[in-house]
Order: sequence, then C-alpha cells, then structure tokens
Amino acid sequence: MTTPQGRLLLMPNTLDLGTETEVPLTDVLPQAVITRAAALGHWVGENAKTTRAFLKRVNQLTPLAQPLQQIAVTELPRPPKGGGRPAAPPELRPLLAPALAGHDVGLLSEAGLPAVADPGAALVQAAHALGLVVEPLSGPSSLLLALAASGLNGQSFAFVGYLPQEPAARAARIRELEVLSRKQGQTQIAIETPYRNEALLAALVQHLAPTTQLAVACGLTLPAARCETRSVAAWRTARAAPLGARLPAVFSWLAT
Repeated sequence: MTTPQGRLLLMPNTLDLGTETEVPLTDVLPQAVITRAAALGHWVGENAKTTRAFLKRVNQLTPLAQPLQQIAVTELPRPPKGGGRPAAPPELRPLLAPALAGHDVGLLSEAGLPAVADPGAALVQAAHALGLVVEPLSGPSSLLLALAASGLNGQSFAFVGYLPQEPAARAARIRELEVLSRKQGQTQIAIETPYRNEALLAALVQHLAPTTQLAVACGLTLPAARCETRSVAAWRTARAAPLGARLPAVFSWLAT
C-alpha cells in the first residue's frame, strides 16, 4: 500500500521581527493557521531560532502536538557569500523527505509570507518537481499591505527588492525605475534593511521627479504603523517623522 504524501505548507509569520513590540499572533494570523502550525512536527525555516520562537508563540495559544524539543526544524541553505564562480544550487529534495514519507512540512520565513521577498521559492519549486501539494496559508504580506495603503496603481506593480547601496548606482537605479514607472504606469516597490531606511528615503526624495508620488509604509501591523503618500515635491518640504532603525518599511512610487 502506497503511503500518502504530505504537503508543503507555506506558513505566514508576523511582521514584528527585530522590533520592540511583539504583536499577538491572533492579530495577524487566523486561528485556523495557528491550529495548523501547532499540529506540524516538521519544519523548514529561514532561521531555526526564529522558527522555534514562532512555535513557542503558537504553543501559548494552541498546544503543540508534540514537545518543541522533538519537532524537527531544518534551516534553508544560505546563499554563498563573496565573488568567484556561481555555486551550484543546493540540493533541496532531502528537506522534503518527511513529506514524501507522509508528513506535512511547514515552510517559515522570519517575517511575512515565505518565498515572497524572502527565501523559500527554490524549496517550493522542488516540492512541485516531486509532485507534492503546495498549500499557501493566509497571513500578512508587507508588500501587499503597503501597496493597498499607498493609493498607487494596484493593477500594475513590480517588486524590485533592495536597491544598490553605493550612492551613484542607487541614484541610477532609481531613475531607471522611474522611467519604467512613467512609461508603463507601474508602481515600483522596494524594501531596505531597517537601519538604512532613512538613507533610502533621502535618496528617493532627492532623485525622483517632483511630481512622482512616493509612499512610505512603516511598521505595518504594529501599533506604531503609519502609511504616508505624497508627491516628491511635498516630501521635500514635509517634516516627516523619523522611520527609526528597527521598524521595517516598504517604499512605493508611481511616476506621472
């Protein structure tokens, strides 16, 4: 008799990583998702420590099906650092062995939805290649929350990730994306490491055209969350509150 295969569950996480405020899970995750998380004995996480911290929060609401110490948590392979020849992609199928043996496996990133602006897409691709069912679960995505709150074009948009840190390269990339936004009527969305938020905002305000609409969403789902959209000309004269060095932010702009 063939053993039924398990599924790869894309488990959402909160958006409070690295902040001073821990948001109750029930504020951002449906109870059904928390219940599913409590039942899993196999996880693949971006970070094992934060995965276990997430499970401790789940356990406070819905008891885990087995002791935390007995739950298997495997970290996603980290991309190699430095230059040189590109490394061969890691073999991810062993991480899905529990699913092939009939157990559901949870995939968790440190914040938000796995595989969206976070690692995990390669594991999802491997699951499809093995014929496993991939099931995404409902939870917060900072990119979509920021886009919805921006008032910018939600019918055509692009997530462009992190912009270059070197000032000249960053300025060139901002101008390039603005041209694309104007030509296609497309909202551009970028993120940055929190302690570089102010530098990115300053660069956007400096290099985008005055008429371009720029939105900043900071600390989404947290008590201190704020979303502001105004023209670049208005940003240049506004006394904007500091973004801080610990709150995650999403930057969106639409050239007119």
